[in-house]
Amino acid sequence: MNDQEHRVPSEMLIVTGMSGAGRSTAANALEDLDWYVVDNLPPQMLKPLLELTELAGGSLPRVAVVVDVRGRDLFADLPEALRSIRERRQLRILFLDASDEVLVRRFEAVRRPHPLQGDGTLVDGIRRERQRLAALRESADLIIDTSMLNIHQLATQVAELFSEEGAARHSMTILSFGFKYGLPPDADIVADMRFLPNPFWNDALRPFSGEDEVVKEYVLAQPGAVEFLDSYAAALRPVVEGYQRENKRHSVVAVGCTGGQHRSVVAAQELAARLSDVPGLAVRVRHRDLGHE
Repeated sequence: MNDQEHRVPSEMLIVTGMSGAGRSTAANALEDLDWYVVDNLPPQMLKPLLELTELAGGSLPRVAVVVDVRGRDLFADLPEALRSIRERRQLRILFLDASDEVLVRRFEAVRRPHPLQGDGTLVDGIRRERQRLAALRESADLIIDTSMLNIHQLATQVAELFSEEGAARHSMTILSFGFKYGLPPDADIVADMRFLPNPFWNDALRPFSGEDEVVKEYVLAQPGAVEFLDSYAAALRPVVEGYQRENKRHSVVAVGCTGGQHRSVVAAQELAARLSDVPGLAVRVRHRDLGHE
């Protein structure tokens, strides 16, 4: 056998989170990326699965396991199972979340009860699940809030995060948003661009977005704009280095303005450009609220 055949799995990913938040969509997206995906595995079976994949060597380099409250009482053993695996293998946890209101709508749309609902209401089931998953969410390496994502957008985001993992030691999503639509729940760091004049109040610029050159030129010409972006990008560099040392593989830097159409879009793109040369960093830009208005 060659070295490739002897190679043990390089990574194991636990996919978990709230029922209705998109675990199946994420699992399907990972399968499309050639991950070996196991759905609804009891925590007690994680160690035997790890041993099996070690025997398989290089034929199963990346394994994703969907673990959730469908395991009922078996789910209580998950923390100990995860600790055991971390002692032997690189392990990451992807937690999928969504607001209670969105989860209720999704369950009502498919006319299915919540797995922890029992004799209560949907909201009762969701509340019980949040309590049960609180510690796991806290320990997650990556949290994706799917409240404002459809299944195609979620699949795309998973593909962006988990394909071509080789060279990058940390991936950063720079997310533009509008404060009027709420803070991104999964943001690690938030920047506020509302200190700059709003192009929305300029009749000539209002029809355009931050992706248009005319708006970009206007925003960057404002006093303090370039200075802020240069300083903020410089401040993020040691943060990225710290994340890499601590093996934090992903972060979300949210950049907001009033409506998420102009200033934040320009700033997100400019920050990404300024960070593009950081060693071991993969930077992606997303515009959450662009086109919302």
